[in-house]
Amino acid sequence: MTRFTRAELEAARDRPVPDVVADGLRVLFCGINPGLMSAATGHHFARPGNRFWPVLHRSGFTPRLLRPEEQQELTAYGLGITNVVARPTARADELAPEEYREGGRLLEARVAGLGPRWLAVVGVTAYRVAFDDRTARIGRQERTIGGARVWVLPNPSGLNAHWTLDTMAEEFARLRTAAEHTA
Repeated sequence: MTRFTRAELEAARDRPVPDVVADGLRVLFCGINPGLMSAATGHHFARPGNRFWPVLHRSGFTPRLLRPEEQQELTAYGLGITNVVARPTARADELAPEEYREGGRLLEARVAGLGPRWLAVVGVTAYRVAFDDRTARIGRQERTIGGARVWVLPNPSGLNAHWTLDTMAEEFARLRTAAEHTA
């Protein structure tokens, strides 16, 4: 893995991280926003310690553990990645509520255009703010967004100590099972 200086990471604040998408995905995973490591590498969930890739594998979404630089392989499994907010930051708390709400509006349009069966938002707090749903909990939501069913997953950041690798994988697996049994 490439090591970046603090200055190199800070310089990445202006670099967008392209979505990994295709039409008609089974599940479109939606992060909060790219971190600076993701912006520096151009790969989603790239920070060491982020548990997205191990959880994706442990939950059965991928047959092997993918590395962030292999993210394009996800579309072959009917999976993709986007973000609520496109602007890279060092921490999600750098985002303003207005950015989340605007990101939610843009995400709804993006989902409507791509047509995934499921939208999986990783981070309940981001979901609550972006979609003005203060009572949302982890799991399947009653609403649809852009025509897709919605599941809220725990944030895989290493900072989210409330969820272990195993408990996150269990929740991701619940989504996988639901996605396999819905057309």
